[in-house]
Amino acid sequence: MAEIIEVFMSAGVDAVYGVNPDAQDLMDAIKDAEHRSGRKCIRISIPGINTQGGPDAIAETERILDAHAACGTHILMPHQDSTDALVDRRTRSIPNMDRYLAMIRERGMIPGLSTHMPETIPYADESGLDVATYIQIYNAAGFLMQVEVDWVHRIIWEAKKPVIAIKPLAAGRLLPLVGLAFVWATLREQDMVTVGTLSSDEAHEVIEYSRALLERRKPNLDLQHTRSKASLDTPQ
Repeated sequence: MAEIIEVFMSAGVDAVYGVNPDAQDLMDAIKDAEHRSGRKCIRISIPGINTQGGPDAIAETERILDAHAACGTHILMPHQDSTDALVDRRTRSIPNMDRYLAMIRERGMIPGLSTHMPETIPYADESGLDVATYIQIYNAAGFLMQVEVDWVHRIIWEAKKPVIAIKPLAAGRLLPLVGLAFVWATLREQDMVTVGTLSSDEAHEVIEYSRALLERRKPNLDLQHTRSKASLDTPQ
């Protein structure tokens, strides 16, 4: 994990999405990658919180937030299973979320919202919730998206805060060239993209594809060679 994170950080990609104080291996890998690359990592947490209300639920949420603050989280965004459970289509609001966002601020972390619902972003903007960024599913296949891609595209472009697009490769259903070409071509300059990789080679690949797409040039990558593609190879 440290090798993968180091590849990204050395390329200037200095944020890790999904930091968890219970995942000690990941926390150690981030510190190792910081040491190797000489850069500081921005830690983004997306924990579930107890939104049931009442003293016990509030105490549990406080413990969760305290643990994430203690592990160095910079940006904390309640997971979609917590955020989306509070979304009220009747009132176009997210009741009680302001309380949890204030608790995040009180612990020195920047609040955001993670969501799978297209309504969350406009409702949060309309109600003036104290959030700095949003997480939204966005990919060319429409994978796990609750409405059509063009609708989510409009929501992102009208958002008052930066949006972090997740699942750009549709959980492996899209090749990196296809998935990354779509998101980089259709997001705003202030928006971000998250992508998961299983090796340092995959990290190098998505970085090079992204740079090539943004620079409108051919990626400097070796393609997979098989016998059926032998006739496509350029003679040496």
